[in-house]
Amino acid sequence: MGKILKNFTVLIFSLVGILLMFRFGLKFLGANPNSPFVAFVYQNTQPLLAPFLFAFPTPSISGRFVIEFTTLFAIFVYAFVSYLIEEVLNLFDRENRRK
Repeated sequence: MGKILKNFTVLIFSLVGILLMFRFGLKFLGANPNSPFVAFVYQNTQPLLAPFLFAFPTPSISGRFVIEFTTLFAIFVYAFVSYLIEEVLNLFDRENRRK
């Protein structure tokens, strides 16, 4: 059961990380937000960024290319949370093996 839960956690946080990386890349390259794929990524990552909004400035280059530091910070936070959850699950797994 522990391995299944660990794999599920890794899967979810990997998807979150990939979506946030797509968002960062699309914003950085100035992608058209009216494009269906870009709109999908922006809409689905907005709730993931909600806890971090307005924590950092969002500078733009030539008014179109955006460097979203909030997204970068969110990627690092979610990666760290994923690591912590995996370590806790490993700890529980080791304890269960001893019994």
